[in-house]
Amino acid sequence: MRTPTTVLAILLTLAAAAPRLQAQSTQSTHVASQAVLDAAIQQHVDDTTAQREAVLRVLGRDEVKAVAGRVGIDLTTASTAVSSLSGDDLKTAATQAQQVERALAGGASTVVISTTTIIIALLVVILLIVAID
Repeated sequence: MRTPTTVLAILLTLAAAAPRLQAQSTQSTHVASQAVLDAAIQQHVDDTTAQREAVLRVLGRDEVKAVAGRVGIDLTTASTAVSSLSGDDLKTAATQAQQVERALAGGASTVVISTTTIIIALLVVILLIVAID
């Protein structure tokens, strides 16, 4: 009577361990190679650098300097703050910077008010982020 119980206990233990063993062997095939990881990191660094450059390029424009001067915002502080931006904050600032560039590229005088608004919003976002950190 003891033998069937022991055999049953061993079979149940093996049945419970089998899925775990298969999961461990399957998991090793889904590991990314070092080259893939390096490429992903480099892509992130490149994207971050491009976003920072877009914001700094807009902050260097004469139109932005004029608006910042009228509003009383120091562009040196804003430019320095760009280096501390990251993640969603940097993405938001870069998106607004691209909108400013598109608006200023046309040179139409009818977009002066909306361009000014976007520039002020960009500067305020940068300064708020710096003030919060």
